Amino acid sequence: MNNCELQELVNDLSVTYFGKPFIDVAVFNPRLRTTGGRYLPGERRIEINPKYLEELGLTEVVGIIKHELCHYHLHITGKDFGHGSQAFKDLLKKTDAPRHCQPLPSELKKSTRWHKYMCQDCNQMYKRKRKVDVIKYRCGRCRGKLKRVG
Repeated sequence: MNNCELQELVNDLSVTYFGKPFIDVAVFNPRLRTTGGRYLPGERRIEINPKYLEELGLTEVVGIIKHELCHYHLHITGKDFGHGSQAFKDLLKKTDAPRHCQPLPSELKKSTRWHKYMCQDCNQMYKRKRKVDVIKYRCGRCRGKLKRVG
C-alpha cells in the first residue's frame, strides 16, 4: 500500500464512520517507533506507522486510522480532542475504534533483554532494563555489593 491508497482508505473510513470526508493529508511515516499513528493538529495531518501494516495487517491499521480520525474530527469541530476528554472517549465507543494499538511483535522481542544482578550478601535478585554500575549502587535490602549474573 502506498500513500495514495492510504489517503483513499482514510477518506473512505471517514465517510463511513463519521459521515464527513477527510480533506487533509494522510501519509505513512516509517520513523514512528513507539506508536501506530499520530494526528498532528498544527498541520492537520495523520501519520501511520507502516510497520503495523507489515506485521499486524490491515485490520489493525484500520483501527489505528479510526482512532486518529476521532482526534481529527473533534479538532476540526473545535472540541477537545485529547485522549482524556469525554468527547474523545465517546467518539471512540461510537465508531468502535481502539483506545490503544497492539504492540508490534518485533518490538516485543526487543523488550525482553534484562540485566540481572544479585546481591553477594543476601542473594537478592534484581532485574533491570538498563545496566547498573555495580561499584556505585548497592543492594536495597542489606547494602551489600551487587554482582552481574546471566
